[in-house]
Amino acid sequence: MAQGLSPMTVIRCVVVLLIGLTGLPNAAMPAPAHRGAAQVPPSPPTGDQNAQTRIAAVVNDEVISVADVQSRLRMVMLSSNFPDSQEIRQRIAGQVLRTIVDEKLQMQEAKRQNVTATDEEIKKALSRIEQQNNMQPEQLDAVLKAHGIDRSSLIDQLTASIVWAKLVRRLVSQTNIVSDEEIDEAAKRIKESANEPQSRVAEIFLAVDSPQQDEEMRRLAERLIEQMKRGARFSAVAQQFSQSPTAAVGGDLGWVRPEQLNPDLAKAVAQMRPGELSPPIRSGPGYYLLLVLDRRSGRSDPGPDQAVLHLVQVVFPLPQQASEAMRRAALVEAQNAKATAKNCAEMLKIGKEKGSAQLSSEGRLRVSQIAPAVRNIVEGLEVGQASQPIVQKNGVGVIMVCEKATPNTALPTRDEIADQLERQRAENLARRYLRDLRRTAFVDVRV
Repeated sequence: MAQGLSPMTVIRCVVVLLIGLTGLPNAAMPAPAHRGAAQVPPSPPTGDQNAQTRIAAVVNDEVISVADVQSRLRMVMLSSNFPDSQEIRQRIAGQVLRTIVDEKLQMQEAKRQNVTATDEEIKKALSRIEQQNNMQPEQLDAVLKAHGIDRSSLIDQLTASIVWAKLVRRLVSQTNIVSDEEIDEAAKRIKESANEPQSRVAEIFLAVDSPQQDEEMRRLAERLIEQMKRGARFSAVAQQFSQSPTAAVGGDLGWVRPEQLNPDLAKAVAQMRPGELSPPIRSGPGYYLLLVLDRRSGRSDPGPDQAVLHLVQVVFPLPQQASEAMRRAALVEAQNAKATAKNCAEMLKIGKEKGSAQLSSEGRLRVSQIAPAVRNIVEGLEVGQASQPIVQKNGVGVIMVCEKATPNTALPTRDEIADQLERQRAENLARRYLRDLRRTAFVDVRV
């Protein structure tokens, strides 16, 4: 155009990590031109070596095996919280295969241009994933193995993203830099609309490279909507399927004003309520799915309800028909957590180990987004202070405030505007670059 984590969170961290390593957006992954339809069978039973030799596709002179696709499917199912069924696998297999095809094209182009990802860069990427998830060395390998994910599948994804970022960075450096006139024009638009209402929007973008792909991408968009309505998280789906650089941050576009979106998207956002998911929107180069996360007035002097709180909540679960003894035990656990945890990391660790890993969470919320009863509690807490136990429908919870921040309403600097314009240019260049590689490639889908 944002602890010891679960395996799903581990895999989701990969894309975000790559941005930190390369400083460039995650490469877009449009669908390749190919012969045949991709229908990948579900994972074979343990011990079935046939998938290792069966060919799913040939990309120029390189082979993608059925086992490669199955391993990546498992990664996608975990990270996107999709139910692992044969039906869902068949629905997303084509897009997963196209993603692997694009990675092959990126790595082939990198080889042609003598661009590589060093062993140190790969090692650093894997180490960062482990560190961000409070894992011991080699623990990531154990998580992948436990879920039938070939380590080489993750390495290939990391390698492709690193070398592609280098290629795009090289291409950007060969183009004209952003001019002062472009920065002046962008700054003028931002200043003129500074006090207009804003929406925080997340996107999933599916590129359509040819008229023949239009119907296929529309159906994929509808399938993704269906899965999100069944509980799959928008941010996780965006990280795996969106072909926009915002995929790295779960599709989060941040706070935007209508004029910052193309007219089709701006019209849709204006008609949506916070929390509402759009239908597929055909605009420009593909289909968009939008989620309105929040709205604000845009006034330059935010009130106290605009303050952002970083919170951790741990919950000690109770069944619906909990006995009095069970309630007392949960209250004791909550009191112990309050007394023991000295910071948010310790509180979250307690929640994962002794409470409910599914119900315990952390995140940032504006005060206005918090339910009034809970708001009265957290507003009275200091940073690093835990609340008294809170009896909820599903258990007994404790909340700790990690950080309090006033939203930044200052206008962006010229350097920040230039960075944004350069990222937009890099995105457009990357998309055209990959499209050109695909148009000249021989891609033969066999399965």
